Amino acid sequence: MIRRRWTLRPRSLRGRLVWGVTLLAAAVVLTTQAIGVAGMHSWLLNRVDQQLTEFALPDRAFTQHPDPAVRPVPDSGTLPSDFRVTFYNASGEEQGTLGGGSTPGPKLARSTGELHLTRGRETTIPAESGDGQWRVLWRAAPTRGTTYVVALPLDTVEGALSKQLALNAIVLGAALVGLIAIGRTVVRLGLLPLTRMEHTAQGITAGELGLRLPDTDPRTETGRLGTVLNDMLDRLQQALQQGEFSEARLRRFVADAGHELRTPLTTVQGFAQLALRHPDRPAEQRREADEQIARNAERMNLLVDDLLLLAKLDQQPAYRSDPVDLLSLAADAVSAAAVRANGEHRVTLSPLDTSTEDAELEVVETVGDPDRLLQVVNNLVSNALVHTPPGTPVDVRVGTAWAGAITGGTDRPGRTSACPPLAVSVPIGVIEVADQGPGLSAQEAERVFERFYRVDPSRSRDRGGSGLGLAIASAIAQGHGGRVELDTGAGEGCTFRLVLPLAHGVRHA
Repeated sequence: MIRRRWTLRPRSLRGRLVWGVTLLAAAVVLTTQAIGVAGMHSWLLNRVDQQLTEFALPDRAFTQHPDPAVRPVPDSGTLPSDFRVTFYNASGEEQGTLGGGSTPGPKLARSTGELHLTRGRETTIPAESGDGQWRVLWRAAPTRGTTYVVALPLDTVEGALSKQLALNAIVLGAALVGLIAIGRTVVRLGLLPLTRMEHTAQGITAGELGLRLPDTDPRTETGRLGTVLNDMLDRLQQALQQGEFSEARLRRFVADAGHELRTPLTTVQGFAQLALRHPDRPAEQRREADEQIARNAERMNLLVDDLLLLAKLDQQPAYRSDPVDLLSLAADAVSAAAVRANGEHRVTLSPLDTSTEDAELEVVETVGDPDRLLQVVNNLVSNALVHTPPGTPVDVRVGTAWAGAITGGTDRPGRTSACPPLAVSVPIGVIEVADQGPGLSAQEAERVFERFYRVDPSRSRDRGGSGLGLAIASAIAQGHGGRVELDTGAGEGCTFRLVLPLAHGVRHA
């Protein structure tokens, strides 16, 4: 026999709140009504007890006999209200009763020995028949040895309590109905921000990633929740955008790398096929073909080396932490560039601060990898030689400064960099490579640090390079805690700047 397991389905938050508030309010109303009924019952009973205590028999209610016996006199007077008095003689036997009425009287014993009452204390006893009750008080009579029991019915008290209970039931029912109706409205309004959050989440799920939660009031719980969720959504959207950008960048990188490798590979393949088809070519043509094959193989080798270097720099490269003199690096780069320029460019070395005529070159010390930093400086100088017309002077400046919009290291309009800015007023060492060439437009400057980007796509690859040099220089500078930046404008020349934090924060004068 298969037994089905029944589980209670959890109610919605709105239903739990409505029923929770309703039950709590019902409990409060019931408690208040119970206290009111108990107080009313106690007050009415005390009122009856007071009437019993203050009750006084008429003077002619007793006749004196020699035995001595107490006999009620029927016409001795009419008792007030619904009082009933039962008399007992000195022997404890019942002698008679005063008072009457259509309702059954109290159920009293025939003798005082069977009364089970405490003299002077009010007690509730049942009626002789039916479900009525009486409040009785056993007292001593004026005549020696005799007693009597005075009683009042509790019909008035019970009637008042019955009416009060009926009224309380009506009030409780009306209160519950009103609480459910008003509670649903109040809870619905209170949960309206959550409903809006639900609709916003559905829109985001449907693809509207720009939606945000409208309730962000920091004074409310839902507002604080909305603020936190909006921050989370912003970060998720940024992560998605970065992922899409990285994916697009990877596709472009692979496409550019394939394009760069295709040309030398095609050249090598063409000359190799030519050599196979015409083995009897003249020696001069074979030597020219071999030179082309060797030159393109070298280009492919350099390109692969650059790609491997970029991959290594992207994976937390290990740099040496040796003392580095930026002035020596700049001097080595200028010497190498003077030989490479072969008289087509004038390359000079000068101090960074040229505001005074007597400014001198200064030693600028920092900590880093000398070989990698020299690679950066050589790349910047070579870039100036390759991309400017012959005869264009190139000035390499070295010095120290404080990071700022004018000196470098921070962002400003007209300045581009692929690295984050340094803090303002940080002591920095600077190597500037400035030329007086045609400069770059704002659109070209924005992309100059991208991999495989060339300002002039038609430029010969023998002179223009692979478009990875500035990307490599930027990655090395960022790995040293600095950055490579560009100040340029159309017709204003280019100033590439290597900015590095000084060793131990010392700025040399």
